[in-house]
Amino acid sequence: MAAWAGLPLPALSPLRALWLSLAAAFLLTLLLQLVPPGLLPSCALFQDLIRYGKTKLGGPARPAAYRVFDVPKRYFSHFYVISVLWNGFLLWFLTQSLFLGVPFPNWLYSLLRILGASQFQGGELALSAFLVLVFLWLHSWRRLFECVYVSVFSNAVIHVVQYCFGLVYYVLVGLTVLSQVPMDGRNGVVIHGNHRIPFGDWFEYVSSPNYLAELMIYISMAVTFGFHNFTWWLVVTYVFFSQALSAFFSHRFYKSRFVSYPKHRKAFLPFLF
Repeated sequence: MAAWAGLPLPALSPLRALWLSLAAAFLLTLLLQLVPPGLLPSCALFQDLIRYGKTKLGGPARPAAYRVFDVPKRYFSHFYVISVLWNGFLLWFLTQSLFLGVPFPNWLYSLLRILGASQFQGGELALSAFLVLVFLWLHSWRRLFECVYVSVFSNAVIHVVQYCFGLVYYVLVGLTVLSQVPMDGRNGVVIHGNHRIPFGDWFEYVSSPNYLAELMIYISMAVTFGFHNFTWWLVVTYVFFSQALSAFFSHRFYKSRFVSYPKHRKAFLPFLF
């Protein structure tokens, strides 16, 4: 019998419930997009909320009133500014606590307890959380650099709700990492701004290798925590379904735009989906 057989199910803390709900919501959204057109009624507002950037072009006609809530997609950089600052802030506190024995501030300790951190007392290693938080902070710096110096943003937009969610997302991710701690009492040349069919490397297998790479980053963080860390695997589950949804829309966009688009290429997972 497996060693984990008979162990009690992990308690559903507020943080776990949040990530489980997000994962379920994006899974349901993805499944709805796979239903053949015409079987279900179409909701323009729903489609507007789940699409962003170029994928909005493939959705239903947008009422003029919806444009009031548009935010430039180039504002993606704001997400990573927040992440660099906030998660750098958390990393500073964790470094002091781990190497100097300085306790977390009362407000941070109380917040982590509310989110369910007390349930991990004596479980995961603080060093694993430290490494994951370092990876997350460096990842945010890399994405910020890409947004400022590499990415070429057109006039594409995102919904203000998506913008607000993006601002909150990395705050939540950082807190999720910290809640695992056992606690006591530009180089490219731009040719043009149009979309073209990319080739080479991972693009030979999937339409959106960036989304696949994002998933792999979070899986590597899960490995750092250990395969038994239920909370972080909920984060990975959410990332999987949210990136799969974005990859699905991008794949559909490319296939509708380019007649010669490679038929063997999948959306998100090589050879599978």
